[in-house]
Formats: sequence, C-alpha cells, structure tokens
Amino acid sequence: MAHRRAISWMAVALALCAAGSARVASAQELFSTSESCVACHNGLMTPKAEDISFGTHWRASMMANAARDPYWHAAVRREIMDYPDQQREIEHECTVCHMPMAHTEARVRGERAKMFAHLPIGRGDTRADRLAADGVSCTMCHQITPAKLGTRESFTGGFVVDSLTRWEHRRIFGPFAVDSGRTRVMHSATGFVPREATHLAQSEVCATCHMLYTHARGPDGRVIGQFPEQTPYLEWRYSAFRNERSCQSCHMPVVRDSVAIASVVGVPRPDVNRHDFRGGNFFMLRMLNRYRDELGVEALPQELEAAASNTVAHLQDSTARVSVSSVAVANGRVVAEVVVQNLAGHKFPTAYPSRRAWLHVTVRDGAGRTVFESGRLLPSGAVVGNDNDEDPARHEPHHTEITRREQVQIYESIMGDTRRRVTTGLLSGVVYLKDNRLLPRGFDKAGAIPDIAVYGGARDDADFVAGSDRVRYAVSVGNAAGPMRVDAELWFQPIGFRWADNLRAYRAPETDRFVRWYDALSEITAVLVARGSATTAR
Repeated sequence: MAHRRAISWMAVALALCAAGSARVASAQELFSTSESCVACHNGLMTPKAEDISFGTHWRASMMANAARDPYWHAAVRREIMDYPDQQREIEHECTVCHMPMAHTEARVRGERAKMFAHLPIGRGDTRADRLAADGVSCTMCHQITPAKLGTRESFTGGFVVDSLTRWEHRRIFGPFAVDSGRTRVMHSATGFVPREATHLAQSEVCATCHMLYTHARGPDGRVIGQFPEQTPYLEWRYSAFRNERSCQSCHMPVVRDSVAIASVVGVPRPDVNRHDFRGGNFFMLRMLNRYRDELGVEALPQELEAAASNTVAHLQDSTARVSVSSVAVANGRVVAEVVVQNLAGHKFPTAYPSRRAWLHVTVRDGAGRTVFESGRLLPSGAVVGNDNDEDPARHEPHHTEITRREQVQIYESIMGDTRRRVTTGLLSGVVYLKDNRLLPRGFDKAGAIPDIAVYGGARDDADFVAGSDRVRYAVSVGNAAGPMRVDAELWFQPIGFRWADNLRAYRAPETDRFVRWYDALSEITAVLVARGSATTAR
C-alpha cells in the first residue's frame, strides 16, 4: 500500500512538472532562469520550523542581484568614460561575473557580451535580458564542472560549463545522490539531469569569480598588464584556514538538522548548505531595498532587510575582535595598546577595494568627558582625519603609533596608476600603494606572493602579523583627571566615502543616480564590528 502511494506521488509530481516545463531549447541555450528551480526548492522547513528555502534566501542575496547593483552600474560607466574606445571590451569583461549566464551564452555564440543593453532596470524580455537579470543563478553555479578549478586559468570568470551536450542531457551538479525517480522529476521540471558531485563544496568553485584580475590600462587605453583587483581565494589558500574550513562553511553554513532539499517528493538530507551567501555588503542590500522599484528588485522588502541584518550579524560575530591593554597615565599622556584580531579566513576587509575598516578610539576622563578621539565617522560617510577622504590625491599611511587626532588607523587597499597617483578606477590601477588589511591566521607575511602581499608601512611593522595588528596610542590629555577610560571600536564600510565621492566628476545617469542614493543613505554606510575598552586605576 505504501509502495502504491509512493508511485502515485511520483506520478503526480511528474505530471505537474512536465505540464509546467514544456519548452524547446536551441543548441546554444545552456541555462534556465531561477523560476524553474524555485518551483521545487522553496517551501523548505527544518524540523524546528525554520524556513531555509533556497529560492527565497538566494533572491535576497547579492548573488541574485549582481546585475542590479547600482554601484556596479556607476563604476562600469566611469570606466567607459575613462576609456570610451574600449566600451565593448569593458562591458564584456565586466559581465563575466555579474551577468555570467548571459555572458557565457554570448561567448559560446562568438559574440561580445553586452551590459547596459540588458540591465534589469530596462526590464526587457529577450532571453539575454532574462538571463542577465537573474545574476548569479542556480543553473550557473550548479553547472560548473571540475575542469581547471583552482588554477589561474579558472580565475576571473574562467569557470568551465559544458557547452556541447544537448539540453535534454545536460547535467546539473549537487552534493547528494539522486535516485532514478527523483531524477525523472527534476529532468521533467527543468530539462537537467541531476548528478552527485563533490566539487561544489570546494573553495575553488567560489574562486572562479572571487579571484579577479582586471586588464590594467595605460592612459591611451591599451592593456599594459593584469592587476589583482580582488584575491580572497588566494588569501584563504595562504592561511591556516586552508586546512580547516572552506569558503562555503562560512558563507553557506550547513543547517544543523536534516532537512528535505525539495518540496516535491523531497527526503531529509544531512548537512544541507544554506543559500543566503553571507558576505559583508549590508549597505548595498539596503540600497537595493530602498530603491527596489527603480532597480527591478524581486525579493520582498522583509527578505532584503533580513538579509542585511544577517549580514551585519555575520560581520559582528565572525570577522574580528578588539581589545585594549596596557593602559597607563604618565606626564599628562594616556598610553594604551589596541589589539585587533582577524577571525576571517582571508584578509579583512577582503575583495572589492572600496571596502575598509578602521579604528575609532576615544579617551574619556573621570567625568566622562571626551579628551581624545581618533577615527570619528561623519554623517557624509567620511572619516575624520583620513587623508584620502579629505584629499583624493593622498592616502592615510599605516600607523604603528597614534599621537594626534588627525591620525587614524585604516585597514584598506589603495591603488595607484601608472604614475603612482591614488586612483579608484579599477582599470587605471596597476600597483598597490598601500595594503594593510588585517591578515588571516597562518598567513606568511614575509613570503606572500606579490598578488596578496602587504604594501606600505605595515610591511615593516613588527606588530602587524598573521591574525592581528597591535597599535600604540600615546595621546595628550592635559590636566584631565582620571580614571581614564579608553574605548576602541572597529568599524566597517563596504563602499568607502572616496569611492562614491570620486564618481561626482562623471556626469552620467548611472553615476549621478548612485551618488544621489549614496548621499541619501550616507548615515548607514558603516557598521560597528567589534569593540573593547579598558580603564586606568586612577
């Protein structure tokens, strides 16, 4: 009887899926949009009634909204305005990871991928429009084969997707074995054949887009080399985390309970990975939510706010710790040591170079009055004392000791152009003038290859080591009476003030729009990650 009921369930599922999936695919169609997957991979509940639906979580992530990212629109427009003769090449290069499905199908056809013609804002309804709008979607990641993973060739969108197999035989990879009945259900619903594979759980899959080398260009627009724009995978590979945790273990953590991964004839599975793709860009998630209509956002407002809140929680729980030690008062000066520990498996901050973290340190006297402050955040998103926020031609050096209010310890990467001038133009960057982002535990600072090396004053700082940095504060407090309290906070900003402000000079719809939105949200550009404090005896 139970066997007959199972057969009946399967027959119903097959009929429903087949009815909703009748289509004819051309030989050059490699992907389908998320709708075909979400139909069965939503409505997923743990035994404790927690909703872990893949589609719901994914659509509120930066992966799903990669093509809607208004900063990306503005940044690419800026690059095109800097190098107008290279627009076709720039759009092709910049869509490989933000519109990977549309890009890949264009490349297979022997064409250059277009970006602005397929933005979700326009809401076009061609196949290329739909694939572009779906961002980094289900059938993109789950079709990546093991070929070349972890090699330099696989970086910068060098993932390999089978482009020869006909649609009705195309494989879709997942971490679990699928029996023949459920294989037929999925094939009927999507046209794909599920296959068990272990490589999707490896960091090397993430590296295909999260290891990015840009084509550095000279003043005349010609390519003069490659530049390591973001390198979280190599940072991880050169850390102690390589033998301990994968990218997915932090950014797609497993559900503690066994749970079905499909709402149609699903069976409980252990170690199911969440699909919320936890990162650090809470600010962009909230911008997407605020301007959802203009950007064609499909995730619900509460879903995006939950994603932003979870991002902040992840930053505060898993990235850094701050402590204050050795506090003393002598000759009208407070001397303290602030220690920042990096808990992440890569540099912090990592990835796109607009990201920065900094120390906000205050000293208060016995009456609670502030007698010293370094690193205060302004409502504009700028940091008081930061040379780069005050002057785009300068940058704040790495500090081993801070003695004045005008000094602030900022963990960041600063790019330079062919004349070693500070730049926020990705294609103008040819060298790092500064990179003192906090190193992960186990990182060999002295032996690091140039692509992930430390640059600037941190290179010779004996207290800037794998896993931590120690900064000495020796500041005058005059005749203020103690006991003195030293508070140290680590703040994080996904898009630093200078990276937004530099776009003001580029008058175009995309740049004007982003600057306007940044100004409107400037008071929420940063978040407090960690804090520590200590008080003197008197």
